[in-house]
Amino acid sequence: MKSFKDEQVIGQLEKRKGGYFYITISADIVNQFKNKRLTRFLCTIDKNLTFQCGLNHLGDGNFFIILGSKNLKSVNKKFGDKIYFELTEDPNPLGVDMPEVLEAVLEQDEALKTTFDSLTLGKKRNVIHSINKIKDIDKQIQKTIQIINDSTKPRPKRQL
Repeated sequence: MKSFKDEQVIGQLEKRKGGYFYITISADIVNQFKNKRLTRFLCTIDKNLTFQCGLNHLGDGNFFIILGSKNLKSVNKKFGDKIYFELTEDPNPLGVDMPEVLEAVLEQDEALKTTFDSLTLGKKRNVIHSINKIKDIDKQIQKTIQIINDSTKPRPKRQL
């Protein structure tokens, strides 16, 4: 499994671009990985905290990884601090753990499983993140079915 290690100062995007704290990954580094810009990573910061992540376009041909405030707080870092990090390819192609409720629903409904399997990895992640936000199991099941079925419908066109 390919990896990359570096040390750099924590940056922050402009507020109009989200204001995220981030580390920069050059396009040259990204292109060394098998899936290039679609690669999902396990990012370890300061040899202490590991989290799953993906790449975002910086706008100049390079990429960045978002460092959530909660993650920075747990390693006692802030904007402008130097941080050591290591990126390794995530062996899980989804880049997130599948919730038990979603697994159970897909095992029981073959048509829904076929629909879910036809989704892009990004849409699958969106389904998983949406399900994880819901605490009630019955609502998770209902929402799982609704989200998967809705995800195959074309997006409505914007009205200007």
